[in-house]
Amino acid sequence: MTKPSKRIIGLTGGIGTGKTTVSHYLATVCHIRVLDADSYARDAVEKNSPILQTIKERYGRDICLDNGELNRKKLGDIIFNNSQEKRWVESQIHPYVREKFKQEMEKSQEKIIVLDIPLLFESQLTHLVTEIWVVYCSYEQQLQRLMTRNHLTEEEAIARIKSQLPLEEKVNQADVVLDNSSTLEALYQQIDQTLKNG
Repeated sequence: MTKPSKRIIGLTGGIGTGKTTVSHYLATVCHIRVLDADSYARDAVEKNSPILQTIKERYGRDICLDNGELNRKKLGDIIFNNSQEKRWVESQIHPYVREKFKQEMEKSQEKIIVLDIPLLFESQLTHLVTEIWVVYCSYEQQLQRLMTRNHLTEEEAIARIKSQLPLEEKVNQADVVLDNSSTLEALYQQIDQTLKNG
């Protein structure tokens, strides 16, 4: 008897479009297991990790805070203004993240798993999933939310948005587009409906 195939949802979107809101709802209300790329990426560069050591060798000791942890703000300023450096940093972190996903998915018994991956397309991880959900909102909303959430200037927020694949391109490759430009209730209804349809 063949094992029932898993439904593996790749959840992505643009920075500030509301992806975290969706993954939180899936995990807490729908009780679906969510594997989070960002948390794996944080593990990859934790204090004294080999990857952080490599980053330190490239950018100098100043890339770390006094307590030895990565200075995320400083690294962000480097990579969001230099696509070559961004690619280099990602080439250090992405293999670690990919490996973590594989390990967790092999262990998992669930019928549905969500892989929360902000850079699903950019890091070429679409082969890991059976369907792609993209969280969408207007550019103006995205910019405003990002400035508010991360306390960024408009210039800093624009640099972060531009460092990702354009949202429209992600939408064009999506199996499901969740429109997060109105209320939370409307967003949650779309999620419920999509899960039911699956």
